[in-house]
Amino acid sequence: MSTTLEKENPLGTEPIFKLLVRFSVPAIVGMMVNALYNIVDRIYIGNSPSLGADGIAGITIAFPIMIILMSMGALFGIGGATLFSIRLGQKEKGQAQEVMGNAFFLLVASGLTFLVLGQIFLTDILTLFGASEQVLPYATNYMRIIFFGAIFHVTNMGMNNFIRADGNPKIAMLSMFLGAGTNIVLDPIFIYALDWGMAGAAIATVISQMVSFTWVLSYFLGKRSRVKLKLRAIRPQRHNTALIISLGLPGFVLQITNSILNVILNKTLLQYGGDLGISAMGIVNSLHTLLIMPVIGINQGVQPLISFNFGAQKYDRVKEATKLGIISATVVIMVGYLATRFFPTAMVAMFNRDPALLELGTTALTRWFLLTPLVGFQIIAGNFFQAVGKSRIALLLTLSRQGIFLIPSILLFAHFFGLQGILYSAPVSDLLSFLLTSIFFIPGIRDLEKNARII
Repeated sequence: MSTTLEKENPLGTEPIFKLLVRFSVPAIVGMMVNALYNIVDRIYIGNSPSLGADGIAGITIAFPIMIILMSMGALFGIGGATLFSIRLGQKEKGQAQEVMGNAFFLLVASGLTFLVLGQIFLTDILTLFGASEQVLPYATNYMRIIFFGAIFHVTNMGMNNFIRADGNPKIAMLSMFLGAGTNIVLDPIFIYALDWGMAGAAIATVISQMVSFTWVLSYFLGKRSRVKLKLRAIRPQRHNTALIISLGLPGFVLQITNSILNVILNKTLLQYGGDLGISAMGIVNSLHTLLIMPVIGINQGVQPLISFNFGAQKYDRVKEATKLGIISATVVIMVGYLATRFFPTAMVAMFNRDPALLELGTTALTRWFLLTPLVGFQIIAGNFFQAVGKSRIALLLTLSRQGIFLIPSILLFAHFFGLQGILYSAPVSDLLSFLLTSIFFIPGIRDLEKNARII
């Protein structure tokens, strides 16, 4: 068969801007839908007479465990999809198929591991993550069932990256819609109508993950996919496994670091700002998530464009994709940033109208977001190194903002300047991570052809 992969996959031929829009918009919409699902989920639980605040606390205790599940999806999903895109760009369809099969095996195996360990050590894990005697039953009822769906959760998350890399971002978006939509519909039925409480919320989540998993699996077994999931390709190979883990490590470490960061931030806020400080920063973090999610969507959209064309040695297209990704991310984040400058009080008031919280929340929002426009460049430029297989640099730059600079800044500035020091730690971290990323990115993109090393 003489048909080239370039004819089969539009990533190597169509205009970059058109591809960026096609791949990024569905990713952005999908992430916003997932965010909405989380918000709605907590609203349902919080408004249930039998659950209320304790139910929300149970979900909150369980959330770091969910982050770890997501990190496994990022490790094998993003790492595998990056290598998959590079192999497609090299016109090695057979090797790309092996990479996808190996990643599928790793995702299923990690989900199964979580299921077994979670059931055996559930109480110990929840206690370690801070569950009190009062909240423990709620968290246990929820996570006992969630762990049974770990295989579907991890595999669905990971394989969704391969749908985008296979050239079908709209189908990847639909899988997110299916999962989130199913969960939003089933939550009130199971929690309210059937009065299943926390177990009902968990069952709704697991069913929604099963629906998404079935959709994703049917895609790779059906006629729509360019590269099929074959049984013979599932057997793991050491070389592929090592590369997948290496390329997925930045996303994995970022998720873990984010969990650690939130623990440190909350404990420091409690010491210097009390419960009011934690509440204010909770609002700021919610707004920050909404602001960053479109940038992450652009990041997900541009990754297969860079990886495929890097594998195809089309370095001009790699540079164009990276440049457009940075410009798009900066423009998008500026829109949200300007809203925080002109309407900070109104944005905080969407969450709570208590006068003291409004005042502190507005102050926190304006301080914390001071240099947020720099983050768009930092995210896309850091992802550039992951997309071209330079995982060590990508790991350093991914960790720089939250791990290397922000955590030490919070601890140091809080010691000397109290609550105000905590609020200014974010812009300092944004500036330092921007400078560090620039030091690597400028020569990295300029000398791309000279230093290219196809993995």
